[in-house]
Amino acid sequence: MERRTFLKLSGASVLAMATQGRTENTGSSGRPNILIIMTDQQFADAMSCVMGKKYLHTPHMDSLADNGMRFARAYSPNPLCVPMRTSMFTGRYPHQTGVQTNSAPKLKPDRFAFMGTIFKDAGYETAYFGKWHIAFSSKKKQVHGFETLVEGKARLDAAPAAAFLKAKHDKPFLAVASFLSPHEICEWARKEKLPGGSIGRPPPINERPPLRTNAAPPANETDIMTYMRKSFHANRRFPVGNYTEEDWRRHIWGYYRLIERADGYVGGVMKALRESGHEDNTLVVFLSDHGDCHGAHRWNQKTVFYDESVRVPFIISWKGKTPKGVSQILLNTGIDTIPTICDFAGIGAPADLPGKSLKAPAMGKTPNWKREYIVSSNHMVQGDPVDGKDLKPHGRMVRSDRYKYCLYSEGQRRQSLIDMENDPGEMLNQADNPRFKDILNRHRAYLKEHANSHNDRQALEMLKQSK
Repeated sequence: MERRTFLKLSGASVLAMATQGRTENTGSSGRPNILIIMTDQQFADAMSCVMGKKYLHTPHMDSLADNGMRFARAYSPNPLCVPMRTSMFTGRYPHQTGVQTNSAPKLKPDRFAFMGTIFKDAGYETAYFGKWHIAFSSKKKQVHGFETLVEGKARLDAAPAAAFLKAKHDKPFLAVASFLSPHEICEWARKEKLPGGSIGRPPPINERPPLRTNAAPPANETDIMTYMRKSFHANRRFPVGNYTEEDWRRHIWGYYRLIERADGYVGGVMKALRESGHEDNTLVVFLSDHGDCHGAHRWNQKTVFYDESVRVPFIISWKGKTPKGVSQILLNTGIDTIPTICDFAGIGAPADLPGKSLKAPAMGKTPNWKREYIVSSNHMVQGDPVDGKDLKPHGRMVRSDRYKYCLYSEGQRRQSLIDMENDPGEMLNQADNPRFKDILNRHRAYLKEHANSHNDRQALEMLKQSK
């Protein structure tokens, strides 16, 4: 199937997703509805409003950016599905939830307040559609607070969320539409059947997107990241170790088609919102759980701290209220989402949440807080043994205004420092450069401050071992 045909069919599907009549929200009491739209595994810059339309066209995501604030430096709390989503829906760091991998133990129900419960208790109608992947059973509605919950087909179909939006509501609502695409890039890499159906056959190589400009491993790379690349490539789930240029360009072409598929779902939801009569009283938050490397530094998928994996789209759009703009504020999507939507809704967020409200910057104003850095974490457990070793390192990333510092729990050279202003592709590790010693130590101090403030014992131990 050609790209043009695929997009035509996607558009037809979007038009068929919401066919019910227009209704009124009669019980808002002046409080806005909150609509969260999530994609899965989308890099922040993989939208045509950022990278242009030559290889990728996302008109519905672009429309949200045209009517809102796009946060260009939004980082996942942990670039992996379950840790990120558990963080986002509890408002806690992954080290606080104890969920750093997809196979982590389930949360105990009484440990944290969930997003749905916070809004339900404040008088909101709550609904969740699509991919769950939170370290807590979706069946326990009395704990997570989402009264309406549809999984299954809603992962790859906007119709269930669209039907909810177009129904009559007697009070304001919090609705989450969580879509699987473009996570199917995992199956595309393995040449497996795609859960959402075919995206067609790639065009000739000269018509595919080029290799990423940072396709090579970084100079002075930490030995643990060199090892982890080999370890992941040894696992059949990451079959890119011997990829040629042609393979990578096929891979990137497929990734962009799957993002366009996700954009179709976004369009279906937003069409229903417009037809419902709720658009003028609905705050829309668009984001992804984490990104995908799609060839950066010879990695596919996520988990690592390269921007392609950990930096995600984040747009706050409220028609007629949010100005169009791009914010450079550093944010952590796991801890900052609940405080932000609570602030817009006039709901008091739990006092012990570590995050910040983004309402002021979303409205084009200066917030009453300052942030020098954000911290993300990971635990790389999905690789296979190689070179007679089976390493599963923990990691911490500190992103400041200009630099990115990473520290790992294993290896001989465990630190990396990137000058993101002069090296946005992350091609040169400056951690061993004497000229950057003071900057390195400053970022170690940032991590220590964070670890002490939020009881991150793993980070403190890593700092101690890497003296």
